[in-house]
Amino acid sequence: MANISSTRFCSILSMGLLLPLLLVASGCTANIEQPGEPIAANQTATEGASSHLFGIIYPMAHPYYETVTQAALETAEDYHAKLIVKAPDEANLEQQIRMMETMIKQSVDGIAIDPIDADALAPVIDKAIMAGIPVITFESDSPASKRLSFIGTDNYKAGEQMGQMLDQLLQGRGMIIVETGMAKMRNAHERLNGMLAYIEAQTEIQVLEVKYNEGSDTVALSELEAMIDAHPHFDGFVAIDVISGSTSVLVWKAQGLNRYALTFGMMPEIAEALRNGQLTAALSQNEHMWGTRIIETLEQAASGQDIPKRIETGTTEVTIEDVVQ
Repeated sequence: MANISSTRFCSILSMGLLLPLLLVASGCTANIEQPGEPIAANQTATEGASSHLFGIIYPMAHPYYETVTQAALETAEDYHAKLIVKAPDEANLEQQIRMMETMIKQSVDGIAIDPIDADALAPVIDKAIMAGIPVITFESDSPASKRLSFIGTDNYKAGEQMGQMLDQLLQGRGMIIVETGMAKMRNAHERLNGMLAYIEAQTEIQVLEVKYNEGSDTVALSELEAMIDAHPHFDGFVAIDVISGSTSVLVWKAQGLNRYALTFGMMPEIAEALRNGQLTAALSQNEHMWGTRIIETLEQAASGQDIPKRIETGTTEVTIEDVVQ
């Protein structure tokens, strides 16, 4: 099997002076824990306005979150809000905790976090709440914490939906390999369990192997290549997380594999892979809605308004027919 070099691409948003926001820090920078000073560039528009300062913390720096960030920036502009965006270069619990601690010290007006480890982050989420800072989660929840709201989809049901998609493609039988992200990340755990439960109850599909990349591109690539070597007659592959999905595109390109390949999450790279036949289908969680919902919800919470405990964004199945113009 040909080996593929794995490279992380960090995208840098050029803010200019068009938005009254500053993207202060991200995992693409060397000093991701330096808070910096967010500024409002359009002083005329924001002068005298009661602007809020919000923080968004991703589990890792990845192109998947660019759409979320852009929507958050555009919505924050409407509110004359300032925004700090942070992410570890690769999934790292300790860095997420430090980023939360830094935002608490800054006395930001609200935090949205996609927690790597729901249980480990619950105490620092609660610390922010006790300090009077509204905290919401998105994509992956921390229900044991005092977070005010969760934005995203029911990941267990999304896993069941992925099982149904496999069932239809394989006509209820066949062999698949699966790769997922971090063992402690709640959204990936729920998706995997939902899919496995459906497959066991409703099909004769055999799950040959499940591997965890633990948030690393390099590990994801190595694990996928190893599974393909170990199970050359597999019929399909499922990527539970976005790193596994991106890695599968590289492998399918290099190998020219003619097997079913499905992934969770949509971004331009996945749409292109669908058009080129490297992926069969993607299950979008309507990620394009998250950034807007995050800012709207934090604005409501920071203004003392009641917010719903859960904001469901649903799922959308995407195939080549949906991306070919």
